Amino acid sequence: MKKLILSAAIILGGLSTMSAQEAMPEQSATPTEETMPAETAAATETDATTATATASTQTGYSEISNDEVPSAVSDALVKAYPNATVSKAYVNENNQYQLDVKVDDKEGSLFADENGKWIQN
Repeated sequence: MKKLILSAAIILGGLSTMSAQEAMPEQSATPTEETMPAETAAATETDATTATATASTQTGYSEISNDEVPSAVSDALVKAYPNATVSKAYVNENNQYQLDVKVDDKEGSLFADENGKWIQN
């Protein structure tokens, strides 16, 4: 039960982050826009994908194929979220991975280091 509640909270938190970032214009981001509440952004599924790509570019993550994700990260995902499927994977210069995942009908992003330990980003 704890895992179910935790996974729902992580996924919903990731979705609200994507919604808030989607509301920001790419060309001129000011501190006021960066702290905009997620409730002001209405995201469609296509907009959420665009926001994820934008967020990944802005945070130093570059897209990789799902095959390039280390087995430790994949194993941690399977252990924590057995029903999750990875739609996209990203890596940054610190070997931290961002996984865009879908669990049932919910989508979000998870972050892990190269050893498969979950990190908050």
